[in-house]
Formats: sequence, C-alpha cells, structure tokens
Amino acid sequence: MATLKDFRDERLRKLAEIRSLGINPYPAVARRTHDTEAIKSQFVELEGKTVTLPGRIVSIRKFGKLAFIVIKDDGDTLQLFIKEGNTDENPNRSNSELRMPDEIGLLDTGDFVEATGSVIKTQTGEVSIDVKTLRLLTKALRPMPSTQEGFTDKEQRQRRRYIDMNVNEDVRQRYIRRSKFWQACREFLIQDGFIEVNTPVLEHTTGGADANPFITHMDALDQDFYLRISHELPLKRLIGGGYERVFDIGPRFRNENYSDEHLPEHIAMEWYWAYADWNMGMEQVEKMFKFVMERTFGMTTFSVRGFDIDFSKPWTKLDYAQVIKDNYGLDVFSCTIEDVQAKLAEHKLEVEKADNIPRGIDKLWKKVRATTGGPAWLINTPLFVSPLAKVNDDNPNTVQRFQAVIAGSELVNGYSELNDPIDQLNRFLEQEALRDDGDAEAQMLDIDYVEMLEYGMPPTCGFGISERVFWFFEGVTAREGVPFPQLRAEIDEVTKSIYPDIKFD
Repeated sequence: MATLKDFRDERLRKLAEIRSLGINPYPAVARRTHDTEAIKSQFVELEGKTVTLPGRIVSIRKFGKLAFIVIKDDGDTLQLFIKEGNTDENPNRSNSELRMPDEIGLLDTGDFVEATGSVIKTQTGEVSIDVKTLRLLTKALRPMPSTQEGFTDKEQRQRRRYIDMNVNEDVRQRYIRRSKFWQACREFLIQDGFIEVNTPVLEHTTGGADANPFITHMDALDQDFYLRISHELPLKRLIGGGYERVFDIGPRFRNENYSDEHLPEHIAMEWYWAYADWNMGMEQVEKMFKFVMERTFGMTTFSVRGFDIDFSKPWTKLDYAQVIKDNYGLDVFSCTIEDVQAKLAEHKLEVEKADNIPRGIDKLWKKVRATTGGPAWLINTPLFVSPLAKVNDDNPNTVQRFQAVIAGSELVNGYSELNDPIDQLNRFLEQEALRDDGDAEAQMLDIDYVEMLEYGMPPTCGFGISERVFWFFEGVTAREGVPFPQLRAEIDEVTKSIYPDIKFD
C-alpha cells in the first residue's frame, strides 16, 4: 500500500520533469475573468465566449486524447473539457503553459491551474470550459484526502485545518459564517453612530474581568507586560476622553484551561455608550442580536439544546431575587447560609464546606437557568453576587447588570458602568487584597484608570460579547469554532521521515 512518502516522491519526480520541460511550476501571475459561480449562473450570456478561470484540481479523468478535469475555486466546481485538436498549439508557449493532452499526466489532484477557453455544455448537459490553453499555477507535493471520510480524526483536522477546509465543505462554510458574525456586529454599531477604536493588546496592568493573564516581556522598555483579558478599561478611557460611542473587536487572552465553551485566546467585542443606562443597553442588544443572527445565519428562529429561540420577539425579564423566591422560597437578602445549604441539599445540588451565601445562591440560580429558554434578561442581580457593578438607585442591594439567558446559558453581559472614582479605587483595593492572598484571577489595581475617573467620565452603559455566542448557535465546541486552535506542539513521524536532515528536537 502506497504511503504518503511514496505519493510525495512520485510528485517530486513529476516536478523535476516539469522543470526539465522549461515549465515554471510556481509562476507569480494568475489571471481570472470570471469565477465558477458566474460562469454557471450566466451560462446563457457566456456560451461560446472565452473565459479564464483558475482553481484547484479536484479530479482528473483521461481517456486517450480526451481529458476531463474538475477544478474548484472559492465558490464551486467546474469541469474543464480537453480534447486534442481543440487546444492551441503555440510553439512560443509561456513558461507555465502545458501542452495538451500529452502533458496532462504531469498534473495531480491538488494542483492549481488556470484554464482559458470557451464556455460550453457537454453532451451530458454539464457547463464546462472547452480548454484552449492550460497553465500550471502551483504543483502540490502532497495529495489531499480523497473524501471527507478519509480525514475524520479530530486532532488531525484541527492541526491541519487547511486540509479540513478543503475536504469538508461544511467546515469551510462555518468560518465564512464566523466572519459574517463579526461583520454584522461591526455594521450594526457603525450604523448606530459607534466608532471602532483598536485598543492595546499589551498592558502594564490588565483588568475588566476576573482571569489569570498571560505575561510577556518588552525588551525595548525592559518591562513585563500582560496580554489583555478584556477591552474594557481602555475603551472607558476613550469615554473619559470625550468619545460617546466606541467599540473594539479583537482577541483577548485568559491563561486558563480549555473547555467546550472557552479558549485561552478568542475574539470578543465590547462597546461603551455615554449617557446611556442599562435599560437603553438592553434595548440596543435586542436589536443587535436580531440583526446579527439574520446576517450570519439568515434567520432569527433557532432550535438550540431543546429550546425554541425567537429573536424577532421582545425579550422577557427575570428579576434575580424573585426567581429565587418563586423557585425556592428564599429571600436572597435575608436568608442564612444554613437556609441556602438546606435548599441545595433538597434540590440535590452539591453542598461544600467552602460554600458561602453568594456561591450557594448562584448554584440555585443556575439550576433554574438550565430550564430557561429565553431569550431573557436576568436583571437586578444582588450586589453580593456582582460586587463590581453599579448599584440601583431604588434598591442599593441590587446592581444595574443585565445578562442574556438563552437556551439555559448566560451568553453576554452588560452594565451601567461605575464612574465614581473613590468607589472604584476602594473596589480595586479589595481586589488587590484578594490577589495578595493568592487569587491570581482577582483584578489588578489600575491607578491610571482611577485618575481618569477623577477627571470625570459621564454615565455610561457597557456591553461585551465573545465568539462563544457564535459557537453556541453554530452548534460546535470552542475548538471547532475557530480555524486554528492552539494545540500542544508536535511533529509527526511521517514528517520526520520526509525531512531526515532536519533536527526537530
């Protein structure tokens, strides 16, 4: 049975023959007059006319002086029809042009070619190009798996996603939708008067979330920097600087473990809106979800994890304390830890010695959340559950935080932002004390941000969304939801055998 090395050696032999014929197997210039989609959809207008189409060879069939080659571009596949006598015999051919059909045997699946000829339909009714000239654009040295069944190992698919995208069309389309997701977020905000500002990835101190940061070193300043865990604090500095509607889309980094819903590196977006409060923010996000889902998936109704979700309808609102009271009979503001632990045990939820009231109440809420389809907003979160959020004027025991509950999960977060510099400093100091006690995820003291608040930041609403939302509605895990997930570095034995002179260790 032929091995990858055998296939590669045969292609290297063909490459040498191609070069000996004076053909450049890797020319710099390619030409295109139409793509496959246009040739098929505009067949009536293009029939008999000359077109030029580049693409990757998917299949080759050769019958004596007749050959059929199927090529694929970004949109679809198209057949090339090659027949002796129909092709141009130019003695002064370009240095990448093949003589046909004699030199077709030098081609393999995976090669890139450029075909020029007239648009026809074959006797079987298939739209094709009757090829006059064929240029080699790239000689591939390794064969693609012939079918998607031949490339199903999950780790190999993630390590060689460029193969996965070629043989699994659904995977290729997934990352087109991922692009549309972020394009739609951007378009929605720009239409509403927001401006996009790229904020730093490297920060002296990093904040805006409870997460363990990555650390790097900048030689030019001889100082350590952190990779950002959030876009929040630089964007709010822009609000303090006089901008009223700002957002940023880009990567953030959290030095934590992988899961089906989390990656240490992922794309996120945050926006901040001056003179807006959390009620305005909820209305804005409802509109944004409807817009983004329509642009990304072409619909606003979904069946997710056993729930039917409809983003065309107004969202419901769930009052945190009322939900706990209705489901467990507990008053979250006056109950004891013994009351909470009793309810945890009654509902067969884990009870730990380390449990406190906030942790226990959160466990009770999550049991309710798992049965909630939504879309809904969880509002009036108790201050002890969200200690860094701005309190409600009419009930200082609760905060102005809004969390989207969809198909049993909390997907996004928004707040009326804290703009009291003294309150913010005190909360930073509380977090700093937690860091000193060994909590690597507690937030750092950012004195420059406090100074900005002392100059004044207007009332502001903030909101954040990560690509976890896309994975959620795409129905894939985090690693399947990104083109190139981080994996442990590894060189396989086949590659080592192909390049014996390289010391991979």
